Amino acid sequence: MSSRILVAEDEPRIASFLKKGLVAAGFEVTVVPDGPGVHDHVVGGGFDLMVLDIGLPGLDGFAVLRRIRAAGSTVPVIILTARDSVGDTVAGLTGGADDYMAKPFQFEELLARVRLRLERSRPAPDPEVLAFGGLELDPRTRHVAVDGRTVELSAREFALAETFLRHPGQVLSRDQLLRLVWGGESGSGSNVVDVYVRYLRRKLGTGRIATVRGTGYRLEPG
Repeated sequence: MSSRILVAEDEPRIASFLKKGLVAAGFEVTVVPDGPGVHDHVVGGGFDLMVLDIGLPGLDGFAVLRRIRAAGSTVPVIILTARDSVGDTVAGLTGGADDYMAKPFQFEELLARVRLRLERSRPAPDPEVLAFGGLELDPRTRHVAVDGRTVELSAREFALAETFLRHPGQVLSRDQLLRLVWGGESGSGSNVVDVYVRYLRRKLGTGRIATVRGTGYRLEPG
């Protein structure tokens, strides 16, 4: 699905030029020529980025920017304007803009900035599913499976299993596990690690967590 871009520009020639170039680059583009209309479109949602001209009729770009940010909109905004003074640049960026370009401009540079802002605004990917020797754990859904069979774990058991899966085959001492899983909670002794390792062995299989005498524990393929 292509990204939706709102072009806030009152000069028909520039608006047409921007729309033609952005559509050719694969974006869906809506042009709005006045400040109040821009505000309503953005607050209504659905746009991934806005190219905002400062000299809009009805409500200038700075006012539009202040209002949409006050309304909670986080849409990335690239200011595009004939004004190129340091004061205007600072006002735009401190007012909530993400980037700033002065007219005249090269379309290729604007396109590069649009793509960069869209890339930076995309949500981080979901945590990967951790897997080792038939054991799978999804940090996002908190689903755990052993050889395809779903296993129910308590919150602490899940945290301990996740710690082992992030260090497969590595020997982890009781002190390390206490710090990583329990956060060094006051009153938590090293014996609590042994207790929860026993719980995990019952649910995941006795051969999956090996005891390394005098050192700690290690996750095995099972």
